[in-house]
Amino acid sequence: MSDVQDFLAAVRVVPQVRELRPDYRALLVVADGLRPGPSDDWSQSLLADAEAHPASLDDPHVLAWAEAFRAFGAKPQRTRPSVTALLRRVPGLPRVDRLTDAYNAISVRHAVPVGGEDLDAYAGTMRLVRARGDEPFETTASGEPVVESPDPGEVVWRDDAGVTCRRWNWRQTTRTRLTTATTRAVFVLDALGPMSDGALASAGDALMAALTAGSPHATVASRTV
Repeated sequence: MSDVQDFLAAVRVVPQVRELRPDYRALLVVADGLRPGPSDDWSQSLLADAEAHPASLDDPHVLAWAEAFRAFGAKPQRTRPSVTALLRRVPGLPRVDRLTDAYNAISVRHAVPVGGEDLDAYAGTMRLVRARGDEPFETTASGEPVVESPDPGEVVWRDDAGVTCRRWNWRQTTRTRLTTATTRAVFVLDALGPMSDGALASAGDALMAALTAGSPHATVASRTV
């Protein structure tokens, strides 16, 4: 796990983002030895439970994310924070794959944006920055691969190869997304002021419990930035 600990220790949030939202915290969970695959009974049971007990779209933490998006120029009615987009789909949450289903379920239950990335696809250090506007972001359009760039000043997660998630938690790149072959992943739980440190920790504990239940041989580590 030494390489995992080194990865976690290097993750950073740049001062320009902290100036935008001094109340921001990221809880990072890294898991190794995951059992990947398509959606199955285990992952669908997590989603079914989340659909039966979802957070509210009027939760103060959900509403705070719309404010955060507006602060860097995004329009949350057009490009919604990930937790808002998921809650609007209840009770018809998508079934994607085992690992994505698990973190989506935690997001819906705990009113927190959660993202997951394939750790083996990362290039260098993971950091949250304000974009210059020329960084590459690999995605798809009309079913075809394309390379886009974020807007100048947009809050993005990135590594040495480019943007891994646009607009804080709106859309992930195809380059590092989880797949049915992912065995090592990093998960990001995004928190703003209305979510207490205790509530953020509880959401992280729930994610780690779900991951180890679905992948009994997995090892997990976490860090709050």
